[in-house]
Amino acid sequence: MTFRLTIVFDLDGTLVDTAPDLIDALNHVLDREGLPAVPLHAARNLIGAGARKLIERGLEVDGRSASVSDIDRMTADFIAYYADHIADTSRPFEGLEGALDDLAARGHRLAVCTNKLEWLSKRLLDRLGLSARFAAICGADTFGVAKPDPAILRQTVARAAGALSSTIMVGDAGTDIGVARRAGVPVIGVSFGYTEVPIAELNPDLLIHHMSELPGAVAGLAKKTN
Repeated sequence: MTFRLTIVFDLDGTLVDTAPDLIDALNHVLDREGLPAVPLHAARNLIGAGARKLIERGLEVDGRSASVSDIDRMTADFIAYYADHIADTSRPFEGLEGALDDLAARGHRLAVCTNKLEWLSKRLLDRLGLSARFAAICGADTFGVAKPDPAILRQTVARAAGALSSTIMVGDAGTDIGVARRAGVPVIGVSFGYTEVPIAELNPDLLIHHMSELPGAVAGLAKKTN
């Protein structure tokens, strides 16, 4: 089969609404440190730069900081707890599976490029029955670099046997816009994810508000770039 485009997705806040389980794991760590929980509505936009950064941001909410060794310990605690509860309430965003079906039917290759650890990403997608849809699932530990470093996107595309010249990135936050810009590929932003800066202000090439809009956005962007 000849693939037309490689569509590379961010995971948290783009493919899957993972905020409830991530914030539950964060609050588990904070509780063990004797610190107050962070409300879900206030914490959604803390997500997106990996577990360690989420913990640092969670501490900042209460005006706290911690040593490197303490952050190391809390991160290990977070990952252990989160791995056991990774899909308790996390669910694909509405319309996702239909959009992926449509893209696959149009002959596009799909991949995941996330700042989540690779094994956690695969565990989550396995639990949700989504893993088989993707030619590659790559995390911050896969190549030793994280978004917005363009190397992670380039190597994800290579692992998926795609070509950067025929790649589109889909994401919800500045790291996704940044990695796409640095790698020289067009990017579609989603407005329903997790970001401190509104995605529209980051100027993606196209912006969608529901996953049902994605196949049309990919088709429109492909026409613009060809």
